[in-house]
Amino acid sequence: MNHENLTLHLKVKDFNAWRTSYNGHEKDRTSASITNSRVFRSADDANDVVILTDVADVSKARTWLGSSEMKAVMEKSGVVGSPSIRFAAAA
Repeated sequence: MNHENLTLHLKVKDFNAWRTSYNGHEKDRTSASITNSRVFRSADDANDVVILTDVADVSKARTWLGSSEMKAVMEKSGVVGSPSIRFAAAA
């Protein structure tokens, strides 16, 4: 099975509130084949977030990320606008 990387770039209203929600959905990410998440914050804006992850099944991850459930979770956790979502395979 080929592993790919997923990069999400998003803005949040309040990083601490968002992070609490994000941490509470670890099982959901794992079920969507998204693992080994690393969260980074911009040095200039603590509410500017980049998440780097590994993905075992891109189709499963895309389905989960595009689901109405996930959109509701992002809205409730304070994500502003639409996140940038990029998949990349090792070259």
